[in-house]
Amino acid sequence: MKKLITEEDVKKILKQGGSVVVKTKDSIITPLAKDLINTKKLTIIVKESDDNIQSINQSSSASSGKRIALGSDHTGFRLKNILLKYLTDKGYLVNDHGTYDEKQCDYPDFAKKVAMSVTLNENDFGILIDATGIPSAIAANKIKGIRAATCYNTFSARSSRAHNDANILVVGSRALGEETIKLIVDEWLSTTFEGGRHKKRLDKISDIENEKS
Repeated sequence: MKKLITEEDVKKILKQGGSVVVKTKDSIITPLAKDLINTKKLTIIVKESDDNIQSINQSSSASSGKRIALGSDHTGFRLKNILLKYLTDKGYLVNDHGTYDEKQCDYPDFAKKVAMSVTLNENDFGILIDATGIPSAIAANKIKGIRAATCYNTFSARSSRAHNDANILVVGSRALGEETIKLIVDEWLSTTFEGGRHKKRLDKISDIENEKS
């Protein structure tokens, strides 16, 4: 028996802050559900098998176990949805912190949401997207314990993790192409902090952060 994905199912995903509808090849999306998905510009992901419609935010079967907080302003909305599917397909637990449409919005709001989720250990890493990759990094770095790095190639991505232990990656949707950004994301997430002399330097940054003004 084919499973129906109804308008109420989609509303539940929206209420939970999700932006992706997961279905199997055997699932049927009702016309009303399709209309709501199109209106809210949700992404549909087709899985080989999945018993229930669900928000990607609730996925618990990620093989990597890494939790990724994803956020963007309106300029990064399209790319955010692309990365949401890309990372989920790779087995990451992805939490979408918005924005959820292309209406004009303010990047500090989403930078703060992602940064707070990382510093509170709700997520292991964060990825932020805006037009250039610069303003969201500035905003996120105002949160204590956050080391947000704007990266434009795989070398800067690798270095920001290996040497700087960056916990948030920031990329520019209008500065780089989609495939280049995917390569940067892969490099960043697969690189580990080397410690050693780099740890001493990070400790000095922490000292600056902890100084009273």
